Amino acid sequence: MKRAPRVAAVQDISGFGRCSMTVALPVLSAMGAQCCPLPTAYLSAHTAFPELGKAAFLVLTRELEQTQEHWAALGVALDAVYSGFIGSAGQIAAIRRFYERFRGADTVVLCDPVMGDGGRPYRTYTPDMCRAMGELAALADVITPNLTEAALLLGEEYADAPGSETAARAWLERLSRDGRRSVVLTGLSFTGGEIGAGYFDAADGRTGFAMARQEPAHFPGTGDLFASVVLGSLLRGEALCSGVRKAVEFVQRCARHTLALGTPVLEGVQFEPLLRELMEA
Repeated sequence: MKRAPRVAAVQDISGFGRCSMTVALPVLSAMGAQCCPLPTAYLSAHTAFPELGKAAFLVLTRELEQTQEHWAALGVALDAVYSGFIGSAGQIAAIRRFYERFRGADTVVLCDPVMGDGGRPYRTYTPDMCRAMGELAALADVITPNLTEAALLLGEEYADAPGSETAARAWLERLSRDGRRSVVLTGLSFTGGEIGAGYFDAADGRTGFAMARQEPAHFPGTGDLFASVVLGSLLRGEALCSGVRKAVEFVQRCARHTLALGTPVLEGVQFEPLLRELMEA
């Protein structure tokens, strides 16, 4: 019997607020993959919450190194590596070694270059960390930046982010590094009332877009939810375009469901009751 696809999730754990590992693990599990956590940091709550000075923030670089040594000794084989939020610039070298050590012929390396949102880097990210993230993303098979992160990767101003399909295609092609990697660019909006993503598929050189109704709120962690659904779809053997459409639609349904419940936006979308949709897909 064939085992479930095995994914190393190399990202932070936030104790409160749905994002990063607490999103990736249940979503990938629901989609039939084994999610193996490799935490980069522990935060008591994600960085959008106030009172950052009171937050617990533990960088786990030593544990990151120790874990990959142990996994190598165990002969762990991976079908995907999924990296996201990093705790410090110094972790980039460790994650790069992880890519090299565990990347098999068919291993999918997805880098979500988590750096910022709304035109600004996150409070824990320095310019050096952003540059290092760009170097790491250059090694991936698939990247899933939002518009802020895409601007940082390209050295562009956020104010110049694409507002049309033509401009978005140009950014997608540049982000693909001459077609060498697949790209999913999130947070695109070309007309009022819609939001979604554009993609470049390195497998066939095609670009395309998937849009859904824009809900009247901006929830933290939806990028993590989106990337997790895309990766889960790829591990099922679906084409990138199918995974992007599924992710756009699922995030929109989760946002609509959460708004109907009226829970605080900072806590993220209540995706848990809708996971069955991903299991049945």
